[in-house]
Amino acid sequence: MPRSLSHPVRLVPAAFLAVSTVGAVLLMLPISRADDSEPVVMPAAFTAVGALTGTQSNVDTATFWTPFGQTVVLALIQVGGFGIMTLATTLVLLVNHRLGLRTTLVAQAETAVDLGEVRNILRRIILTTLSIQAVTAVILVLRYWIGYDESLATSLWRGTFHAISAFNNAGFMLESGNLTGFVTDAWVIVPICLAAIVGGLGFPVLVELIRRAGRPRLWSVHTRLTVYGSLVLLVIGAVAFLGFEWTNDETIGQLGPGGKLLAAFSGSVNPRTSGFNAVDYGSVTPEMRTVTDGLMFIGGGSASTAGGLKVSTFFLLAFVIWTEVRGEQDVNIGHRKISGSTQRQAVSVALMTVGVVAAGTMTILILTDYALDAVLFESISAFSTVGLSTVVISDLPNSAQVVLMVLMFIGRVGPITAASALALRSRHRLYKLPEERPIVG
Repeated sequence: MPRSLSHPVRLVPAAFLAVSTVGAVLLMLPISRADDSEPVVMPAAFTAVGALTGTQSNVDTATFWTPFGQTVVLALIQVGGFGIMTLATTLVLLVNHRLGLRTTLVAQAETAVDLGEVRNILRRIILTTLSIQAVTAVILVLRYWIGYDESLATSLWRGTFHAISAFNNAGFMLESGNLTGFVTDAWVIVPICLAAIVGGLGFPVLVELIRRAGRPRLWSVHTRLTVYGSLVLLVIGAVAFLGFEWTNDETIGQLGPGGKLLAAFSGSVNPRTSGFNAVDYGSVTPEMRTVTDGLMFIGGGSASTAGGLKVSTFFLLAFVIWTEVRGEQDVNIGHRKISGSTQRQAVSVALMTVGVVAAGTMTILILTDYALDAVLFESISAFSTVGLSTVVISDLPNSAQVVLMVLMFIGRVGPITAASALALRSRHRLYKLPEERPIVG
């Protein structure tokens, strides 16, 4: 391995780039396409990056790709959800029955767990992932088979595809309208949303919830921020969806109360994690589009299959602000003091996230004639690896689609990982400069 790629933090984005390239090449093969006359380079590249990062596609997965192409897409979704380096580390563990320090560091970069726990947690990640996907798949298969008179083979394929896509927060479906045709079907909406929620919590949180089930007092600060923060955002998103869309006939206005509640649940869950859409987001009210921008920007849990700023980072910053407002010196959460380095890291991630989204938005504005609100929506959706869209992505010029792919890539590997891949070494000063307090505000 070249020395420049030997560091785990640099190896992760390099591996994602390599696998997405292989996926794009496979999707360019004639066996992957349903229509040989279609131009394939950009759709293949966009779909490969979107599937691996769990974001979106610029073509209809159900009609553009053959079953072979759909299988490639599904494999990319699963590999991206597991984490390329997590999967590679697991294979090393199965073959060699032990992990070297470098391999352990690689796994730690993606799973965000302690070095001493990598081996055991890798096993739990695999088992938990497959178990949740299997349960979700069984429910969906039965629903498609019994409720929609699909053949057993078709139901098995669709149910498995959608279960894997849901847990990995990918948003890909073998339906041309995504979830819009199932907006009132709780047997489809609820399993997909629940799988997306669990996948969006993050592996460290899932492991802790399994270890300390029924004992929330023993949860770490990170788990509390993620779980309680997710619940708060879920309620806020659902209430906002009902309030702004209740009378909108182009979305849920013509549905009954049960259908509206189900659509609101989906409209609160999916913008933060998976990107499935039970309504046409090109028809939502401007107020709901703004709320959706916020939900997408925050995203899911750290070290999860979701993207965005991350729930724990957002609520940690909220506690920092609250501490400053109250004039206290220490940031305390759950009877624990938050270190200054953690606070600085949260601020750094937030500012880098804003900077990347702003740069992507400005670039697309220059390249297209779309309005700011539409471009901002697309940029946040791409960076947060959501996949929702208010425009037809294939109508964007190739240059704008490339910008979206870059945003997807950066959003998946993470702002800190991307920055660390360029500057791996941290310097420690042997002296301190005189302190000064600039005027703030």
